[in-house]
Amino acid sequence: MRLLEWQGRELMAQAGIPVPHGDVVRSPQEARQVAEDIGAPVVLKAQVPVGGRGKAGGIRTAAGPEEAQEVATQLLGAEIRSYPVRELMAVAAADVQAEHYLSITLDRRRRSPVFIYSPTGGVDIEEIARSSPDRVRQVPVPTLEGLLPFRLRRLFEPAPAALRKELSAVAAKLYRMFSTYEAQLVEINPLATTDQGLLALDAKVIIDDDHRPGSQFEGLTEGDHNPLEAEATEAGLHYVALDGDIGIIGNGAGLVMSTLDLVSQAGGRPANFLDIGGGARSDRVGKALDIVTREAHLQALLINVFGGITRCDEVAKGITGATGKLPQGLPVVVRLTGTNAPQGRSILSEAGLVPVATMEEGAAQAVSLAKGEA
Repeated sequence: MRLLEWQGRELMAQAGIPVPHGDVVRSPQEARQVAEDIGAPVVLKAQVPVGGRGKAGGIRTAAGPEEAQEVATQLLGAEIRSYPVRELMAVAAADVQAEHYLSITLDRRRRSPVFIYSPTGGVDIEEIARSSPDRVRQVPVPTLEGLLPFRLRRLFEPAPAALRKELSAVAAKLYRMFSTYEAQLVEINPLATTDQGLLALDAKVIIDDDHRPGSQFEGLTEGDHNPLEAEATEAGLHYVALDGDIGIIGNGAGLVMSTLDLVSQAGGRPANFLDIGGGARSDRVGKALDIVTREAHLQALLINVFGGITRCDEVAKGITGATGKLPQGLPVVVRLTGTNAPQGRSILSEAGLVPVATMEEGAAQAVSLAKGEA
């Protein structure tokens, strides 16, 4: 269950984590009223269950009530990464002195929660993790031991000494919230240093769908589904929208996840996860291409199929049948292996598509094409 920001913010406020003054609004008039109540510049934030809102124009600042109403008029009803904007958070603009990143997530390899902290937060945290891994601290919290003080000391060693006590207090509250709501992820990015102390300027919460029944979950609902995800489900496809620019299509969840990992390792950012399933015929493959390529920010498409009960020639027919409908100039990289792979590669070659031999080669080529290097 992926909560919208305003829902996660409410849970954080209930847990005692400081958040800026504000409220959720669903009309321009409500945005104006909240801005009047605050009596200072406000930040209006589109409520959609996806990252990258700031870069997509979904977070705007308004100097006063009239501008807040104008901005709300522009944002409400718009789309952010294929999600319709029906609600906004309107909060007091903070005087940010520094930004930190703080989260707790499940580490399935360690089979325990793990804290992640960086003294540098904000919209480019992923790039910081890649380019400066020494600035990102990870500390696991074994379930049977709990959050002992030495773990917090280890977590916040990279932080300014004067902030460590305050950061530890926020982290302890975040851990209790994580446990209470049986979350898969609780994230604050940024956790800002201000003249009022630390403030959680964003809230991302994902609750395990298999959580135990409890009164704490009453009133919590899933954030809006991506329309493409709903359409894919109806077509019998498994689709999840992500934040990158390289479309990924494969057959089988394990193969698709491996493809996502290879693209990330090659320096790319997957735009989606789409599993066509086993035994997919050409019409299903064509539908998959139609759904993936409607992502407006796509820069390349990688198709990785291992033919078992899925026939590679059927996959190739679906690809070639859909290429005329793809966005003009969109690079397509295909890797086929398994049942009827030679026939599939022949069909692709006749259509002017040259398949790659391995997953690694496909990932590297897709990343290079997305960056305009090939």
